[in-house]
Amino acid sequence: MTDSIRWGILATGGIAHLFASDLVQNGHTVQAVGSRSQASGDAFAAEFGIPTAHASYEALVNDPEVDVIYVSTPHPFHAEHAALALNAGKHVLIEKPIALNAREARQIVDLAASKNLLVLEAMWTRFLPHMVRIREILAAGTLGDVRSVLADHTQDLPDDPEHRINSLVLGGGALLDLGVYPVNFAHAVFGAPETILASASFKATGADAQVATIFRYVGGQIATTFSASDTRGPTSASIIGTEGRIDIDAVWYAPTGFRVLDTVGTVLETFVPAEFTGRGMHFEAVEAETLIRAGKLSSDIMPAEESVAIMHTLDAVRARIGLRYPGE
Repeated sequence: MTDSIRWGILATGGIAHLFASDLVQNGHTVQAVGSRSQASGDAFAAEFGIPTAHASYEALVNDPEVDVIYVSTPHPFHAEHAALALNAGKHVLIEKPIALNAREARQIVDLAASKNLLVLEAMWTRFLPHMVRIREILAAGTLGDVRSVLADHTQDLPDDPEHRINSLVLGGGALLDLGVYPVNFAHAVFGAPETILASASFKATGADAQVATIFRYVGGQIATTFSASDTRGPTSASIIGTEGRIDIDAVWYAPTGFRVLDTVGTVLETFVPAEFTGRGMHFEAVEAETLIRAGKLSSDIMPAEESVAIMHTLDAVRARIGLRYPGE
């Protein structure tokens, strides 16, 4: 591996475009892209100035000029494509959610460990500047005894039954595409819940349209999350403690600001993120590169084992709302 860590982008969909754009704008080395067709790979490479375009994922992961693979296919294919990269000796950054279910997540993490390779879930929110500062505030005890988390993620997405968000075959639905953000956020604050309650409504395709959850923890804390793919809501989040709270601005899971307030509503701190180039997805790439250079196999910010635990929580939510995907 050279001093410059070289990225390979597996697949050429919308999220791959966003990630590649942020990497290129922030000086990272994108060495190759792999697609299921040469034409798609060539177009993607031309758009971002990528040296090599491969007509298959197999060719991409076997490219000796690539050090780490960004897996950007839909989550039902994450386990297959992560294994492809890991078995070729490549580190992996896997778009969220890390897999379709906890069983697949476990397989990915165990395979990476057996190969002595990094696996990192691309939950970009955890690496953003406002979340870095929020972790510092929580560690300092500014909020006192933290008792509750409230978070929602709602978007008014297409109703077309052929759209990925509405397709069970492609793992569609509000929970794994949108709800994964607030569920991940609750895990970041409290860890895995002791008890899980959930309710949902569904589209004609069987995909979940709205999902509400209540998580209770060993210490009595409670987190509530709401996700929806058919309506647009506030998409805000709060962390509430005995001595104050943090109110994160919309859209809370993207680069944004927040306020820390005491129990009578006095603002103790207003956080405004410094300007940076791009959308903010490069922060997860920085973390991956830092870990690779240090020879570490897991991140303290988004540990591989926590990615598995979050999938267990999402599996439990799906069990309670009666949602199964084909082949499970």
